[in-house]
Amino acid sequence: MNGGDKNNRRVLLAGATGLVGRELLHGLLADGTVAGVQAIGRRPLPQRHAKLSFRQVDFGAIPALPPLDEVYIALGTTIKTAGSQEAFRAVDFDASLAVARAARAAGARHAGVVSAMGADARSALFYNRVKGELEEALAGLGFDGLVIARPSFLAGNREQLGQPERGGEKLALRVSHWLRPLIPANYRSIEAAKVARSLLRHVPNTRGRLVLMSGTMQRGA
Repeated sequence: MNGGDKNNRRVLLAGATGLVGRELLHGLLADGTVAGVQAIGRRPLPQRHAKLSFRQVDFGAIPALPPLDEVYIALGTTIKTAGSQEAFRAVDFDASLAVARAARAAGARHAGVVSAMGADARSALFYNRVKGELEEALAGLGFDGLVIARPSFLAGNREQLGQPERGGEKLALRVSHWLRPLIPANYRSIEAAKVARSLLRHVPNTRGRLVLMSGTMQRGA
């Protein structure tokens, strides 16, 4: 922390325009122990706040950042939206890892990332494999604490954010609503706000690697 002061945290956020990223931003700005939030992205944020600064960046060439204590990474797309597996990987792996490296170079000791329920670097599924490879790459950067959130399908208003609806996600949310009592907690849809709250709770104080499964986040842990 900044001189060991946990009441003067300096935070970097990437992906503030997404479902979880928006909730992370709200939580960080409302936290009295957070002195400043620097958000980076490709498009400006509509929010204005005394603690918030925004820098428009090319994730392929992130400039040097001011001193940091923590970083939250909530970047993500789909292969359909990105247009190809290569374009998907450029966001979910390359850009996310670039943010983490830039934050680490700026002194960040704690990190939180939004991954996926099936993340596994050895998975036969491309999506899950990329998520797993990112988790392993982040673990190798030397953070004192790394918190990995693995949510199931995210519940939230993508249209309000100007994002296209995700067909599979929409279907899963409907099924989850009707069959919720029969679905194991890890596989139920989860509100983006719950994922954000779990990260905000654990990132500042975690040491080592902590994986938050969807069921755990459902319970508010």
